[in-house]
Amino acid sequence: QGQLVESGGGLAQPGGSLGLSCSASGRTFSAYTMAWFRQAPGKEREFVSAISWNGGSTYYADSVRGRCTISRDNAKNTVYLQMNSLKPEDTAVYYCAARRGGSSPQISVYDYWGQGTQVTVSS
Repeated sequence: QGQLVESGGGLAQPGGSLGLSCSASGRTFSAYTMAWFRQAPGKEREFVSAISWNGGSTYYADSVRGRCTISRDNAKNTVYLQMNSLKPEDTAVYYCAARRGGSSPQISVYDYWGQGTQVTVSS
């Protein structure tokens, strides 16, 4: 049974940066697509970014493209999300997810989820 644990959330000022990490345990996720989603208060969970099993392909939501970078280190069973030029609308709980198939923005196709880490962007 695999488990994903996010870390790195916190409070940042507008224009600032935060780096999130997602550590996987219980199984090897090197063959899995990994993704980040987020859910703001009162809103539905939405896709942020995804990365293919070997890191060769990355995908971003329009709202974060150019400001976020997803990466992974399969040797460490960890995926990262570097967020720059943060905006108040980036405030949300950020979730890590994994699936055996290819990258997808659809929540329902992901098999594993972390518990989430809070990101708050405020001055």
